[in-house]
Amino acid sequence: MKLGILVNTDKNLNHILGITKAATERGHEVIIFNMDDGVKLFREPAFRDLCNTKGVSMSFCDHSTHVLNVSKEGIPDEIICGSQYNNAVMNHDADRVIVL
Repeated sequence: MKLGILVNTDKNLNHILGITKAATERGHEVIIFNMDDGVKLFREPAFRDLCNTKGVSMSFCDHSTHVLNVSKEGIPDEIICGSQYNNAVMNHDADRVIVL
């Protein structure tokens, strides 16, 4: 199963970490897309490190980083700097999507 997580707020870090851990421990893939205030989570090392978890892929809306003045410095290369296209791909590819 593929679980999509649309992150559009910076309020749910612990939930995102817990859900991702639970899903990957059960052998599920997790696709995370950040937009709006969700890009602020890239300031948190624990969030950035999710890209190193087997079965997790991550991308974010470049436009949101510009609008909110969030630096892309320090974001690992494994995390795709993209657009709403990446959100659409996640929604297409995921079996279920949750919004946090």
